[in-house]
Amino acid sequence: MAAVDNEFQRLLGTADLLPEESARWVTAENTIRATMRRFGFGEIRVPIMEPTPLFDKGTGASTDIVQKEMYTFTDRGNRSITLRPEGTPSVVRAYLEASLSARRPTWKLFYIGPMFRAERPQQGRYRQFHQYGAEMIGPGGPEADIELIALGAASLADLGITDVRLVMNSIGAADSRRAHNAALRDFLKSPAVSQALCEDCKRRTETNPLRVFDCKKEPCAKPVKDAPTIDAFLTPEDRDHFAVVRDGLERLGIPYAVDVRMVRGLDYYTRTTFEFKTDKLGAQDALLGGGRYDGLVELYGGPPTPAVGFAAGIERILAVIAQDEQAGSAAERLDVFVCALGAQAAALTPVILAALRALNISADRDFMGRGLKAQMKEANRLGARRVLIVGDDEIARGQYVLRLMDRSEQTEIPADPKDWTADLFRKAC
Repeated sequence: MAAVDNEFQRLLGTADLLPEESARWVTAENTIRATMRRFGFGEIRVPIMEPTPLFDKGTGASTDIVQKEMYTFTDRGNRSITLRPEGTPSVVRAYLEASLSARRPTWKLFYIGPMFRAERPQQGRYRQFHQYGAEMIGPGGPEADIELIALGAASLADLGITDVRLVMNSIGAADSRRAHNAALRDFLKSPAVSQALCEDCKRRTETNPLRVFDCKKEPCAKPVKDAPTIDAFLTPEDRDHFAVVRDGLERLGIPYAVDVRMVRGLDYYTRTTFEFKTDKLGAQDALLGGGRYDGLVELYGGPPTPAVGFAAGIERILAVIAQDEQAGSAAERLDVFVCALGAQAAALTPVILAALRALNISADRDFMGRGLKAQMKEANRLGARRVLIVGDDEIARGQYVLRLMDRSEQTEIPADPKDWTADLFRKAC
């Protein structure tokens, strides 16, 4: 087996998707798109490169993403460019740049694509990873929060993932967060607490104290356990908003738990935040998360515009599906493999393949000029549902042999492709 020189091996934290694995991705992406269409969301595709200030300002200068994890470089025009670490800032930028608010007041958008963060690679975490996400821009009421959470639950269920738990919190609007941040900062600065915090949380105390609740490091767990939580600082409006969200989920039969210490790792969130979690991936337990971000559009220079959204990690989702043995191979299997025996059959095979593919039937052939036994092995390797055997006898008889691989049965079909229909092959299964 040929080895690749170290100089040319793929970068740490990235992955090659070979055809078998890629087929699983295509199936998942098609499922996601179908779910999004069912909820009335339209797909948006944004660049993987953006001006660095888009993330400095939106994602938050105090976040680990901006401070430690972004892939940022200076281009030939001496501009600072960043490979997008998340999708929401790009969607909001596109919303403003295209003046979408002038066309209608509410936009329901979704995306699927790669993101980039210079994190330490581990299970469920890559440096190039993929997300799908949804954004609802315009509505400020709790009904939009319910819609997004219901969409998140439906997308996971459609992918075959039902063993998840929804965890929610309200981190309040701007006034609530300011009051809570002041109290939390005072608590974290007290000598007994401050000396126990990790270096990152000491920095967060000044920049964004709410983020200490998101710290996974063991030294911070005990002191933070007694920290003041946001629920004591919520305004009546915040409480009413969250109560309607909770009531809506109960009406939809979507179970949830409230965790007053749950925060999202991005600066722009307000009020409702949520995560769908699993117990199957160890520490990387969040499959899908999001929340409301009512100030981001205005932060980018637009008018005050409420919004809510979520993002989900496709690698983590596919890992859970694989564990549950729900990644069926049906989408990967070939419909028909054509076994051509002899020069006359080989000459006819391109026409046969074209006729099958015109009927939306996936079809392939042997290109090595091998015998029937070797061709049948290739058909098995490809997981072909049927094998169409074309040889001199079949051509002379005007009937090809169609072998059903799953049942080891066979039948005959007319040799003239003009007589073929998709149903002819479906009924033969």
